[in-house]
Amino acid sequence: MPNVIVIAAISEPHPLIILPFVIMLLAIALMPFVNRHWWERHYPKAAVGLGLITTLYYFLVLKHPERMIRVAHEYVSFIALIGSLFVISGGIHTRVKGKATPFVNCVFLFIGAILANVIGTTGASMLLIRPWIRMNKYRITAFHVVFFIFIVSNIGGCLTPIGDPPLFLGYLKGLPFWWVARNCWPAWIIGVGGLITVFFVLDRRNFLRAPQAVRLEETAHETWAFEGLRNLAFLALVVMAVFLRHPPGLSEAIMIAAAVGSYFATPKPVHDANEFNFRPIREVSWLFLGIFSTMVPALDYLEIHSKELGLTSDAAYFWLTGGLSATLDNAPTYVTFLAASMGRHDLSLSDPVQVRHLLGINDHEVIAISLGAVFFGAMTYIGNGPNFMVKTVAEYAKVKTPGFFAYLLCYAAPVLLPLFVLISILFFSRWRVF
Repeated sequence: MPNVIVIAAISEPHPLIILPFVIMLLAIALMPFVNRHWWERHYPKAAVGLGLITTLYYFLVLKHPERMIRVAHEYVSFIALIGSLFVISGGIHTRVKGKATPFVNCVFLFIGAILANVIGTTGASMLLIRPWIRMNKYRITAFHVVFFIFIVSNIGGCLTPIGDPPLFLGYLKGLPFWWVARNCWPAWIIGVGGLITVFFVLDRRNFLRAPQAVRLEETAHETWAFEGLRNLAFLALVVMAVFLRHPPGLSEAIMIAAAVGSYFATPKPVHDANEFNFRPIREVSWLFLGIFSTMVPALDYLEIHSKELGLTSDAAYFWLTGGLSATLDNAPTYVTFLAASMGRHDLSLSDPVQVRHLLGINDHEVIAISLGAVFFGAMTYIGNGPNFMVKTVAEYAKVKTPGFFAYLLCYAAPVLLPLFVLISILFFSRWRVF
């Protein structure tokens, strides 16, 4: 096969146009502390305003409107997927049997990690976060929400392209469907197993601090029961629609239709039991509108200068992909570094045959990019779409959740970074065993 690069030309943005993206991230991180009430009222205006700056720059200055049009389609696809999964999962009500002991909680998280690969991290998160809150209602703390995000909303979904958006983009670019499971299962076991172990230690301490009478009483009256199971048919429709890429717009139309059908087919008592409302998806939609539009210059600048980054090792791909996935959306970050890897080997990302050829040259680079994008998506609330949604649902249920920096500094950094160092050593160093 000829080693030819066939990559669409990218207009280089001025570095200053990255500033709206920086402001957007800082606003998400700081405004809830600086002026929460103002932010809750005006964050849609901030997202649209900052996004317009970038959009007008690409339309009027760079004369490259097709770039923003392509991003707009990606945004619509993103919102159609997570929005439909949000609505449909909100129509399924689960009542959990027995006490939320540390062991039961760990089993629940493990099931969530498996389910994330079948209905996606968004679907699993929205389906399970409410029963997770209910089964721990008498002693739920911030770390319960955080570890749910770590496991169910992110790391658990690294086994299939359906599991997390970056992996699905890789599948669309030409990676075989089962390649992810064949190559990432050891990291999945280490990641999920390590986090569940840490959670068990923390949760057992939390459980033993509760009064014995409360421990015995907790949720003992509940039974395993599921309501709204008709929504499983709508869920299956969304999963099937993910694979329909032609004609353009059909996949998104089916997802939206499934969501509308699910909403009107779900009895009101089921929605009431779930305390269902559109606030979480509305917040995510506005914030990610700002993120998707303002991050374009940052991604373009990175792609243009990717060869200057010194990406010569698998570990470098893992850490740099991960670091940017934690602050950018992990799906476009994944594509950017996959393109950088292809370019390093004089291959084209636009050719599925050459993408599969990269696996024969250095599949560990692709593993590093895949794990970096999925795993580091758990580092911040903006690393992956479901993170914000889980936070919003928890807050609506009156559960205290950590702020942006508290999440990063008090939970993600001390828990996840040592795990990522271990994975880097085992998979991407001279001492690697996988």
